[in-house]
Amino acid sequence: MPSRTIAGMDHVAAFDAAVDSGDWEGFARRFSEDAVMVFHGVPAGPFEGRAAIAAAYAADPPDEPLEVVGPVVVDGDFLVLHFCWVDSGGTGTMRLRLDPAGLVARLEVSFDPPSDG
Repeated sequence: MPSRTIAGMDHVAAFDAAVDSGDWEGFARRFSEDAVMVFHGVPAGPFEGRAAIAAAYAADPPDEPLEVVGPVVVDGDFLVLHFCWVDSGGTGTMRLRLDPAGLVARLEVSFDPPSDG
């Protein structure tokens, strides 16, 4: 499904644009009103609803862009993207589920433990 995989890449591009611009409120509009954002490996969230997601980004805005590593994989209802932080090199996995309108209904982000070098 090329359109779904493109949607995953678009999400990362929008994230990176928000890192550059600081427009996290605009980025949060990519989420459905009842979206859920969950993090694994860091003490944050879960955040339920677009307003809570926007508030989370406003309170602790990411300051480093992401780069997708490898292909976007379709796993049932989810798009799976492996990523690395551009500056620090940390890695993780993002799982996105889109609603019928193409908005993010659920975002799960898992961070890999740091490598020993």
